[in-house]
Amino acid sequence: MSAFNIGNTKVLVTASTRGIGFGIAKVLLENGAKVVINGRSEEGVIKAIEKLQYPYKNNAKGIVADISNKDEAIRLVKESAKSLGGLDSLVYVTGPPKPGYFNELNYDDWEEGVNLLINSAIVLAKESIPFLKESKNPSMIFLTSIAVKEPIPNIALSNVLRISVHGLVKTLSKELARYKIRVNAVLPGHIETERSLQLASDRAKRENRTIEEVLNDMTKEIPLGRLGKPEEIGYTVAFLISPYSSYITGAFIPVDGGVLRSI
Repeated sequence: MSAFNIGNTKVLVTASTRGIGFGIAKVLLENGAKVVINGRSEEGVIKAIEKLQYPYKNNAKGIVADISNKDEAIRLVKESAKSLGGLDSLVYVTGPPKPGYFNELNYDDWEEGVNLLINSAIVLAKESIPFLKESKNPSMIFLTSIAVKEPIPNIALSNVLRISVHGLVKTLSKELARYKIRVNAVLPGHIETERSLQLASDRAKRENRTIEEVLNDMTKEIPLGRLGKPEEIGYTVAFLISPYSSYITGAFIPVDGGVLRSI
């Protein structure tokens, strides 16, 4: 029985072959949802499906698409709705943008970042709306970052561009409320993923330290004293998809172990 009452809920989770997206998909499947797993690599999608499909009674479907490409993002939504027999929720996750300080990034980096972090969100949301209007419990959840609240060193692209997604979330929460489509954002903090290791490795090289020393410093900054797990982001997403969050829309929810200092 689903703890979140989301059995048979039809969900597209983008960028879900690994990391936070995979953790979200796993939690949703554990609770009886039907989920489309998405990634840019066919190999990555196949491996993710192999891990998820058998234990969860073939409720996991895989679709290869690069969401930073408009035509592929459009196809992804349409094929997901067809494969699932409709769509109840869009869970928007992206792969991480290129790390770097502002002066290290060139104009191509910014253009690629806009396509990955902003344009993809716009296209996926727009294409999902007609299907969500047909759902009895429709929702969109956008995964962003605590960087929208407090900029993080060495990820200028994320600091700047993800804020636009919050503008999109608030706008959609107002405009789509008449269709009972709830729109919210989840802000992950430091989570145990390849991205965290990438950033720790980059910082270690810059500071001539070991990755272990950098990760230890990151952990010390977190009041709960540890990095989060991808599944812990999944639990929040499952709640926001569920009927239990029926009066929540336009919200921005940090899942960060208390690391944010802002109110």
